[in-house]
Amino acid sequence: MGEQQYASVDAYIASFPHDVQTVLEGLRCAVMSAVPDAVESVSYHMPTFTFEGRHLLFVAAWKTHVALYAVPGFEGELEAEVAPYRSAKDTVKFPLRKAVPYELVAAIAARIAEQRVGG
Repeated sequence: MGEQQYASVDAYIASFPHDVQTVLEGLRCAVMSAVPDAVESVSYHMPTFTFEGRHLLFVAAWKTHVALYAVPGFEGELEAEVAPYRSAKDTVKFPLRKAVPYELVAAIAARIAEQRVGG
């Protein structure tokens, strides 16, 4: 898991067990619903979403969790919601044994896209 280069996001998702595929599809849908103009690709061996030519989010699945990478710090309420899932400065992890908060994933993607436009 995670070391092979994948030809597409679909190929990456298909390489995991069905239950993890479902979670990855949920992450994908959350990002794309929040940022419809995002573009999918595979970069650094993981699904990558770009927006306006810049990286928005990287997504990866591991044995016990899924993770979002390059998630900046936020101010206020959004950071308070993200904080329990932060495992590093720019990493957010969701355990596979618990329900993934897809609404939070969408909010993260939307805020990063806002920052890209404003910054």
